[in-house]
Amino acid sequence: MDVYINALQHIDASVFLAIIAAGLFGLFVGSIPGLTSTMAIALMVPFTFFMEPIPALALMISIGASSIYAGDIPGALLRIPGTPASAAYVADSNELVKKGKLNRVLGLGLVSSVIGGIIGAAILMFSAPALAKFALKFSSYEYTWLSLLGLTCATLVVGNQPLKGLVALCFGLLLACVGYDQITGVPRFTFGQVSMLQGINFIPAMIGLFAISGAIEYYAGRIKDIKDSHSQSGQGINIFKGVPSTMAKRKTNLVRSGVLGTLIGALPGAGADIAAWISYAISRKFSKKPQEYGHGSEEAIIDSSCSNNGSLAGSWIPSLVFGIPGDSAAAIIIGVLYMKNMNPGPTLFLFQPDKLYAVFIIFFIANLMLLPLALLVVNFIKRIVYVDKAVLYPVIILFSTVGSFAIDNSISSIVVMLGMGVVGYLLQRNGYPISPIILGMILGPMLEKNLLSSLIKSGGDLMPFVERPVSIGLAMCFFTVVVVQVFNIIKSARRDNDVAVA
Repeated sequence: MDVYINALQHIDASVFLAIIAAGLFGLFVGSIPGLTSTMAIALMVPFTFFMEPIPALALMISIGASSIYAGDIPGALLRIPGTPASAAYVADSNELVKKGKLNRVLGLGLVSSVIGGIIGAAILMFSAPALAKFALKFSSYEYTWLSLLGLTCATLVVGNQPLKGLVALCFGLLLACVGYDQITGVPRFTFGQVSMLQGINFIPAMIGLFAISGAIEYYAGRIKDIKDSHSQSGQGINIFKGVPSTMAKRKTNLVRSGVLGTLIGALPGAGADIAAWISYAISRKFSKKPQEYGHGSEEAIIDSSCSNNGSLAGSWIPSLVFGIPGDSAAAIIIGVLYMKNMNPGPTLFLFQPDKLYAVFIIFFIANLMLLPLALLVVNFIKRIVYVDKAVLYPVIILFSTVGSFAIDNSISSIVVMLGMGVVGYLLQRNGYPISPIILGMILGPMLEKNLLSSLIKSGGDLMPFVERPVSIGLAMCFFTVVVVQVFNIIKSARRDNDVAVA
């Protein structure tokens, strides 16, 4: 109990000011497609030079929580995910908005995100050392199976089109192969272009697939203005109406998704985007209404939003205990910890437990503060849905271009964005889902690196892939999902043949 009392002494007015300022900044950055949570955290690092350790870490924590949620806002309003973590359920959010449920979508996403963050913070506080030890048991063999299991989400999230989802996934994996081979260093599919040596960044690709393809569709005269399709239920400032009762009914989903997100976040190299995809797939598998997924499922939004925010606290577990970053944002935060003489590792728990537990408490405060902060920002930003599309899409293209260029200050990112916009438009026009492309680009490098590393270590022997308890469990889950999806593909093909005959 003494350690908590000492930790509370570090929580002063400067901490609350840092949380509020960072929360507003994170909401702004996260709501702009292309400006990711990692970028928002990186932009704030110079400000931490002049701050005390606890307020500086509060700044980092608040930005992470707010920017991940803010990515849901353009996803719901414009079907453009603000961050990769929002791509899994962007179709569900936007479909519900088209049905006049704007406030409900934003309210469900906000409350789910806060609950997921609190679950992650609770797990971080009470079981960080134990979970970190578990995460360290993951070798390249386990990561290979985890990557494969994540890729199976592509066929789970597309509903009744598993074969088209598989085609889109393979296209994403093909794009992930562009650039240097991670093991041998041999350039692939670069066509002699120096700008392609580092591969195709999935952020500009995601912006192109969702934002630019939508603009092309609009200017091609293929969509209607959705302004008239919104009922009065999307107006008003109360985005929490009916949300508490819905959350009470979904408490099992929330706990499952929050814990799952935290566990995935604790795995070095994983992150909020992978947590959202896997949670979405699991949610659909256990749902009583799987047919609604992709067409406006509230369950999908609740589970995925809860999971991706829960992963933020999870990513701090290996960072604090062993100095191993859980994701790219955690890598930046480790640098801030060293700068503030809070060297990550077991000694942090021994010599500075008061500061460590102050960080745990800040996670709770930052997530709770997200409720009023997001309420202010959301009610301002959501008015964008009523703007005339002829005015809106040029602004979207402008922000998309700036966001893509800001990734690596390269014109090639803009070219990728525009090219993927055309590809996304053509795919959607022919009934192919585009979300699996992003999933393939995210998990492709992770799968390739760990698979090749494992084969090199084992000398080509496949037995080590199933010799460890965790790898056996993941392998069984993977093959179970594959068998189920093969039956779904066969069933889908038979249904299509019956329709063609009829």
